[in-house]
Amino acid sequence: MSVTDPVADMLNRIRNACAAGKAVAEMPHSRLKGQIAEIFQKEGYVRKVEVEGEARKVLRIHLKYFGDRVPTIRGIRRASRPGLRRYVKAQSVPRVLGGLGVAIVSTSQGVMTGQEARQRGVGGELLCRVW
Repeated sequence: MSVTDPVADMLNRIRNACAAGKAVAEMPHSRLKGQIAEIFQKEGYVRKVEVEGEARKVLRIHLKYFGDRVPTIRGIRRASRPGLRRYVKAQSVPRVLGGLGVAIVSTSQGVMTGQEARQRGVGGELLCRVW
């Protein structure tokens, strides 16, 4: 089955796994999805990110929970989509929940958080927001 928006599919798989209390979310691997998952890990939203397989790689994201199965990812939303791309300048990268969340931006210097993009002075496509 062909997926028209792989990033939205990734975010939905993570959202559904958190809602179901699963320990791991699995999806087909791509370089962009791997970079987004690494940002989730760096920001403390997931425990570990693994890539397995040779020909057909699988991205395995180990989810993180507070105490009695309350997920660290409270909300996750896709900002830009194939039908309506959303580009932002460095000065207008949104702050998510006043800095408590993370915006993920795809720039000419790679995929990074909104805070990093503001510090480096680069804009790009606003991929998603996590809180």
